[in-house]
Amino acid sequence: MYETVLAARAIFTRTDISLTLLVLIWGINFSVLKAALAELHPLVFNGLRMCAGAGLLLLATTRWHSGPRIERSDWLALLGIGLLGNTAYQLLFIFGLDATLAGNSSLILAAGPVFITLLSAKLGHERVSPLAWSGLVVSVAGVALVIYGGTRVAFGRDTILGDLLTLGAAVAWALYTVMAAPYVRRYGALPVTTVTVAVGAAGLLLASLPFLAKESWAAVTWTGWGGLAYSAVLAIALAYFLWYHNVERIGNTRTAVYSNAIPVVAVLVAWLWLGEQPTWLQAAGAAGIFAGIALTRVGGVHRGSPARWGR
Repeated sequence: MYETVLAARAIFTRTDISLTLLVLIWGINFSVLKAALAELHPLVFNGLRMCAGAGLLLLATTRWHSGPRIERSDWLALLGIGLLGNTAYQLLFIFGLDATLAGNSSLILAAGPVFITLLSAKLGHERVSPLAWSGLVVSVAGVALVIYGGTRVAFGRDTILGDLLTLGAAVAWALYTVMAAPYVRRYGALPVTTVTVAVGAAGLLLASLPFLAKESWAAVTWTGWGGLAYSAVLAIALAYFLWYHNVERIGNTRTAVYSNAIPVVAVLVAWLWLGEQPTWLQAAGAAGIFAGIALTRVGGVHRGSPARWGR
């Protein structure tokens, strides 16, 4: 038995506002990361921001969550999901980006929503109509135009390792989203996000230990600390909660397609902050992304019965 995730008449709602905020946070975060990583080692930066973000989420959960407690039988699954979605994803993304071109990385990560939809359909979480699928394809094509219009993209022997690592990151994020969705519906977005981020933070902190002692802390300026604070408070604590809050409300596919608008925000921020002029090809790509999001939102995406998801 299936129920419609969201009626077509409710397109512009608080859900859209929260997802727009999420896109803005993650789009701006690209420029913030670029500035902060010039002063901090990537593993140190990731370990610290994840730990700080996990602490904020834990505080919020303790203060405001009044729903059911996570059952002991579900803890092992959530621990695995946290390691996959926050430790493995972050490591694959960092080392993948280091070994390939930024344009390659962005284009590969744009396939993430497609992986999420395929997994959701395969596991019976969602049924996606042809109209919604067409919106997803249009949005990915829009991302390709945005990237090709302003960033070098070249797949070849020199980039294959980084490309494969980045592809692994896209798959890891898709699995993280889809596998955690049943627990989000069962316990709520806040506690599940807190547990999975905390587990991932512990893994990243362990990976960063060899570099923490070597970090030149005195050389870190307010730019580095400010970037760390922005990333921990907004890009991790708030944005991860918004991601799963909307997965809970409108499902995996309709949440994931919004992430394809992140390159548009990144281009606009680079234009305003760094003076990098957008091209007409990028403008056409942005139009395609938003058209694709609209098609996916109004297309038929139906959520599977919770009885099919687990116990």
